[in-house]
Amino acid sequence: MHYSNGNYEAFVHAEKPKDVEKKSAYIVGSGLASLATATFLIRDAQMEGEKIHIFEELALPGGSMDGIYNPEKQAYIIRGGREMEPHFETLWDLFRSIPSLEHEGESVLDEFYRLNRKDPSFSKTRVIVNRGKELPTDGKLLLTPKAVKEIVDLVLTPEKDLQDKKINEVFTREFFESNFWLYWSTMFAFEPWASAMEMRRYLMRFVQHVATLKDLSSLRFTKYNQYESLILPMVHFLKDHGVNFHYDTVVDNIIVNKSDGEKVAKEIQLTEKGKKDTIKLTEDDLVFVTNGSITESTTYGDNTHPASEKHELGATWTLWKNLAAQDSDFGHPEKFCENIPKANWVMSATITFKNNDIVPFIEAVNKKDPHSGSIVTSGPTTIKDSNWMLGYSISRQPHFKAQKPNELIVWLYGLYSDRKGNFIKKTMPECTGIELCEEWLYHMGVPDNMINEMATAATTIPQHMPYITSYFMPRALGDRPKVVPDHSKNLAFIGNFAETPRDTVFTTEYSVRTAMEAVYTLFDIDRGVPEVFASAFDVRLLMNAMYYLNDQKKLTELDLPLTEKLAIKAMLKKVKGTYIEELLKEYKLM
Repeated sequence: MHYSNGNYEAFVHAEKPKDVEKKSAYIVGSGLASLATATFLIRDAQMEGEKIHIFEELALPGGSMDGIYNPEKQAYIIRGGREMEPHFETLWDLFRSIPSLEHEGESVLDEFYRLNRKDPSFSKTRVIVNRGKELPTDGKLLLTPKAVKEIVDLVLTPEKDLQDKKINEVFTREFFESNFWLYWSTMFAFEPWASAMEMRRYLMRFVQHVATLKDLSSLRFTKYNQYESLILPMVHFLKDHGVNFHYDTVVDNIIVNKSDGEKVAKEIQLTEKGKKDTIKLTEDDLVFVTNGSITESTTYGDNTHPASEKHELGATWTLWKNLAAQDSDFGHPEKFCENIPKANWVMSATITFKNNDIVPFIEAVNKKDPHSGSIVTSGPTTIKDSNWMLGYSISRQPHFKAQKPNELIVWLYGLYSDRKGNFIKKTMPECTGIELCEEWLYHMGVPDNMINEMATAATTIPQHMPYITSYFMPRALGDRPKVVPDHSKNLAFIGNFAETPRDTVFTTEYSVRTAMEAVYTLFDIDRGVPEVFASAFDVRLLMNAMYYLNDQKKLTELDLPLTEKLAIKAMLKKVKGTYIEELLKEYKLM
């Protein structure tokens, strides 16, 4: 496998790998990474779909990419949403090959591109306080020179020096008091205790987003929920090619033989619909494992009941532990699924409003009609003075194809689920659906005497997700296994708990990238994997970021010590009349 950039290899049809006809593939899980793996096996490795088997512990595919109407609860459920952007190189490489289910002759990418051109993302209100009022400093990052220096210092620090370090061990109080941290943490779900190594990757990967943290205009969104817009077209494509889906199937263990310096998966032990079974493997039988899951062991409540906080470890974590016990190259799952801090995001909720009583309050805050068909919040709207650090997102309505015209769906989450609310004096996990809805309505400026009636008329489903922030647990090198571990002949790891250089977890791109790398490595595909967008190596993006990190100040306006001001003045004099001066002027630094 090798990386490529530019479009020289982007449109190449790879040659058929040697002896692919002899090979079969077994994929654990049916989330985005697994479905992408199966697609690349068919498209690029040219494997027959009938030789691909996907094992899923649930009764339907999709993994964390969900969105469903639950007849039992008579409510819609979304555990989270996906923010995407133009520089998800492998994601768009994938969806250019998936036919749209809505527009004949188009790909999902065609459909997605046209939608976002016609209805671009733009948040008119990013942060609110005081029950629905816009934050007076919304739009300013408010980073002190010391905080900016800490950002630069983190970026310049090699990953090997950030092992097991937390964000609050590399930043001080001034950084955490800035609007930059408020925007960054609520957009990407970072906590102060999260991995400094991952924070560094995010800073380097998403330099291009610094200028748009306030309006979120760099993001892109699907027409409907991610399940209907992304997962279902992939499942339809794979079934058309004969791929075998095995639901209600738990993979208990994969036995790996180690001899002569090589690692070969020899046996899959599984439980299908309650019945134990074993699949014997040869080197021609390839195994792709989704190790770990952020939505494993999710529990649900309803209007009058909280979601249960009791949960078992879950099948994906158990499988990873069983694999890791066989070889240290298979990672250290305990770093991600054990000792998760209590001060974290563990709860989300889906609210379905069945009348228009909430509409005037949404329009007052977000300055958009939620029934217009246009995207409403364009990502999260954050409530800064919420004890829970509550945020909400309202996507294009309808968010489900079957949604009724009078229904409106709002998704809530809270980064600090262990604190008592401002209106409801309970922690998030202790709250019923009505209570979660009441807390949000309070912050939206709904008068106190209307709150309970509006919350009771809506249907709110609390979702308790014990591992939702486990991607960001402080880690060391080697804690996540390589996509294809050293000397592995037929076993690969896919998804956000596998390790690939430079890219960032908690993204659709990471899922697809690991899938592509796994297939291309095990089959030696003669086509490059598109490299991670080189944002941190583009001087234009760095200049643009510098301008916005300093709240749109020119270099000569920065609050710096006299010696540094004199050095900048001398530098500007030296570059006068050069291309560097042109760039500095273009990006408003002089």
